Amino acid sequence: QVQLMESGGGVVQPGGSLTLSCAASSLGFKIYTMGWYRQAPGKERELVAEISNRGDIKDAYSAKGRFTISWDITKNTVILQMTSLKPEDTAVYYCNLYVLDKLTNYWGQGTQVTVSS
Repeated sequence: QVQLMESGGGVVQPGGSLTLSCAASSLGFKIYTMGWYRQAPGKERELVAEISNRGDIKDAYSAKGRFTISWDITKNTVILQMTSLKPEDTAVYYCNLYVLDKLTNYWGQGTQVTVSS
């Protein structure tokens, strides 16, 4: 069972920045993607950005130009750098690992991001 450990949430003012990190306990798979989803109150969970082990990136329209996803593969960690944050970015952010070899999703427990003045 893979464990995902998230860190980096918090409260920030509009226009500010935050960095989220998610470390996987193991990544001994052939093909996988790792990334971030978010869920705001009363809304469905949505993709923020994800990156494959080959470096392919998919990100949401709302994240383009503001959020950057990257690997620290030496630490089995995916990093989401968020800039120019807006109040509508407020949500619980969940780390996700999708393993294509096993057709299995793993989820972190979630970290709260609040953008407020």
